[in-house]
Amino acid sequence: MDISQALGQSLLATRSDAIIATDRQGVILFWNPGAERIFQYLQNEAVGQSLDLIIPERLRARHWSGYGQFIETGRSRYGDGDLLAVPGVRKDGSRLSLEFTIVPLTDADGRIEGVAALMRDVTARFEETRELKRKLAALTAGAPGQTAPPR
Repeated sequence: MDISQALGQSLLATRSDAIIATDRQGVILFWNPGAERIFQYLQNEAVGQSLDLIIPERLRARHWSGYGQFIETGRSRYGDGDLLAVPGVRKDGSRLSLEFTIVPLTDADGRIEGVAALMRDVTARFEETRELKRKLAALTAGAPGQTAPPR
């Protein structure tokens, strides 16, 4: 096995990050161990299902609009290489914060046949940042005329 094959197999089998691949309609074709860990669905529960499985209901219309545009044009409203930050939902219904990148999956003619997403659960960091912002706002609100906490 050459290094590219070994690297590919190792990355796809990781538990640290979710790697999900879908077809043009958003049906899940690939679900790695990281996706199992993050979203709590086993591979056999997720493959064949719509991405709606992990998208909060209130965000689905916006997601599918952007997904359709990406499938047709290969472009998203985000720049190349930008991390997307979105909420997701686990099997137990709990919410999580995700950062991810998307990659088009193309056929031999360059037509987009699906999408691969590499996702990371950043819930803990998101909550820490939100709490720090709340504390900072409380500190600055309690000290008239100050724009930063006292040293």
